[in-house]
Amino acid sequence: MTDNAAHHGGGCLCGALRYLATSAPHIMGHCYCADCRKASGSGFIPFMGFAASAIRITGKAVQFASPSARGTDAVRNRCANCGSLVFGGIVGVDTMHTIYAGTLDDPSAFHPSIAIFAKGRPAWAVIPPGLTIFDRMPG
Repeated sequence: MTDNAAHHGGGCLCGALRYLATSAPHIMGHCYCADCRKASGSGFIPFMGFAASAIRITGKAVQFASPSARGTDAVRNRCANCGSLVFGGIVGVDTMHTIYAGTLDDPSAFHPSIAIFAKGRPAWAVIPPGLTIFDRMPG
């Protein structure tokens, strides 16, 4: 899939939880917040933000909610079968969803432009050059 492609498909490790985004993402970046680091077991989560109306989800997800920096719940969805972290948001409720870029069928479609929650990230979680860096969540 190329940058100009209108569809972004992906899913979990076992293939039971899938998505298809039928528009270009609104934003792509890396989140270095402590919640994302702990949820992913990594230094950051690479994410793509889409309008919920542009995403179709198939398969069974298990949700986990934790307080976000904005005081609302951050809801993450894992595959009910293999446990892979796939997307963020509540289907049928939220107007936006985040897709975790590591789940893309074509990872070359991910082109991050921002790094959020950079303040407090571990020194080993390197921010790639060229990203616009925000210490917290941008307004």
